[in-house]
Amino acid sequence: MKAKTCRGLALPFHDIHEECGIFGVYNHPEAANLTYLGLYALQHRGQEGAGICSSDGKSLFIEKSIGHVADIFSEKRLKRLPGAIAIGHNRYSTAGGGGLKNVQPLMANYSLGSIAIAHNGNLVNAEQVKTQLESEGAIFQSSSDSEVILHLIARSRNDDPYERIAEALRNVRGAFSLLFLRESEMIAVRDPFGVRPLSIGRVDGAYVIASETCAFDLIGGEHIRDVEPGEMVIINQSGLRSIKALQSTRKAHCIFEFIYFARPDSYIFDHVCVNTTRKELGRQLARESMVDADIVIPVPDSGVPAAIGFAEEAGIPFDFGLIRNHYIGRTFIEPKQNIRHFGVKIKLNPVRDLLQGKRVVVVDDSIVRGTTSKKIVKMIREIGGAKEVHMRICSPPTVSPCFYGIDTPTRHELIASSHKTEEIKKYITADSLAYLGLGGLRKIIPGPENYCTACFDNNYPIMFPKDSLEQLELIFA
Repeated sequence: MKAKTCRGLALPFHDIHEECGIFGVYNHPEAANLTYLGLYALQHRGQEGAGICSSDGKSLFIEKSIGHVADIFSEKRLKRLPGAIAIGHNRYSTAGGGGLKNVQPLMANYSLGSIAIAHNGNLVNAEQVKTQLESEGAIFQSSSDSEVILHLIARSRNDDPYERIAEALRNVRGAFSLLFLRESEMIAVRDPFGVRPLSIGRVDGAYVIASETCAFDLIGGEHIRDVEPGEMVIINQSGLRSIKALQSTRKAHCIFEFIYFARPDSYIFDHVCVNTTRKELGRQLARESMVDADIVIPVPDSGVPAAIGFAEEAGIPFDFGLIRNHYIGRTFIEPKQNIRHFGVKIKLNPVRDLLQGKRVVVVDDSIVRGTTSKKIVKMIREIGGAKEVHMRICSPPTVSPCFYGIDTPTRHELIASSHKTEEIKKYITADSLAYLGLGGLRKIIPGPENYCTACFDNNYPIMFPKDSLEQLELIFA
């Protein structure tokens, strides 16, 4: 993974980054505007670029660019997206890298008309399939693994458009929550393991599809149900039709959606509240690793619910001892002089009046490389004036990279893959360090057998191609 920078300034605020967000509307006169709002609600899932593709029933229209949703889609640009059907995508590059060519939706023309795709997830066999397609004459316009799916659809000889999609998806492996747009319909598909969330809703009689239910709330919609693992949902003038397109043998929902990625106000994976779950993780963490302290503070924003739960269970006052600046963009100019902890202080700054002379518990969602945690601990001690700093992490140690749609460092960069907790504690200079145990995590998450915990236990649920994990790490790095 390449560090994201602001004019050369590395911002090591968090070493695990969001994946992507997708949103779609069928049969609404303001389809493009609603999609814009849906993507705005899902901005946390990807900030690199965004796009919307609409249909007026005869043709597809597409607008996309690098940047944030609100900066890309002016009123003038949205007017160039006519029709009552639209799909949209927020991108954070995982496989394929960045650049406008990889911003989705991706659109293509083929024998059955036009089709556009928006994809959340990663295909672990994309390179192998792409190599085979190129050997047969295929020409790729992007480096995104999602384009592989379009080629497979176009090359199918099946006359049924839905069977073409299903046939294409039977030839890929990995995580995919997908939206397809054709001239007169919208199609949603979820991989057989259900790795990434995908929900169905309604607004003003129109169907909407979104990565998270918080997008429904913004537009005044209601959540109906999730798209099931392996299910294809076809929405057209005949209504909503469901096809079991892909065989599902087990569920493997991403556990990190609850820990970090999803917005706290969302309900994911069979309508489980993210905020409530995070608070319970904090409570469990307190039960496992109680410490004498004067104040509990979160690393905002993802650490807030867990810190509240920890404080309530421990009976220790909670407060916001770290203040986050939400307005730092990519154009920030790096100062010429060397300022201690500058990279972290751009995003976070301690409240000295709250922390000075205190025994402080800092609750965060994870430790990845350890460099950010080290700077936060030192900053709380040196600038905040804390007497003691106790780090508490509301997830188990991250020991393995993800290949299913999360931008994580390679294995050798994950500090917990090669260091014990006591060694990590010394490295980040904390007075104590404790993680939530994997057993404790499974106590809190409903139906824990239905989740992927590969980042914590190296148990990958989706079969990889012949390449070794080390080679895959090079592909997704």
